[in-house]
Amino acid sequence: MRAAALALLLVLTACASPRPAPAPAPAPQIIGVDAWGGTPVAASATPPQHITHITLHHQGEIWKEGTDPAAYLRRLQQWSRLTKRWSDIPYHYVIATDGRIYAARPLAQAGDTNTEYDPRGHALVMLVGNFEEQQPTQAQLNAAVELTAWLARDHHLGLDAIASHKDFSAQTVCPGKNFYAYLESGWFKAEVAKRL
Repeated sequence: MRAAALALLLVLTACASPRPAPAPAPAPQIIGVDAWGGTPVAASATPPQHITHITLHHQGEIWKEGTDPAAYLRRLQQWSRLTKRWSDIPYHYVIATDGRIYAARPLAQAGDTNTEYDPRGHALVMLVGNFEEQQPTQAQLNAAVELTAWLARDHHLGLDAIASHKDFSAQTVCPGKNFYAYLESGWFKAEVAKRL
């Protein structure tokens, strides 16, 4: 009798114990700057930015099949530094057509833009391609959702922090109508919400 009561007490105690929260999903696999042959950006004298937004972009150029993303990133880094006189690639992450995610500018450093909005506080995610004319691949969309969900969790942001370049600037159609349709329809945020 005493053993049965003890067993019942253990079961009831176990039921009343709070269950641990599920562990957050790990960061998506991100190819580092060294791995694609880039050179790290010099340390910034400005304080690190506090991420308050996740802003989606497209490359704005037709992406030709067979283009090497690593070679493209090396050219983009050189152009950004030598021609634009920016400290680095203007985006923090670049997503290739096969869904691979590449690190670009350090997230702690605010991005750059050719338009009038202030990118301070924005994590800038760019998908290669011109989505006024091309379609984002399913692999790109999936990677963008995973990366956005991870950034939102890591920086304690809600779905309202997710937007596109053209939501902040009247000077651009970026991220292109064919990508923006996924944002406008609610599909993109719904997929991010599933991972939060």
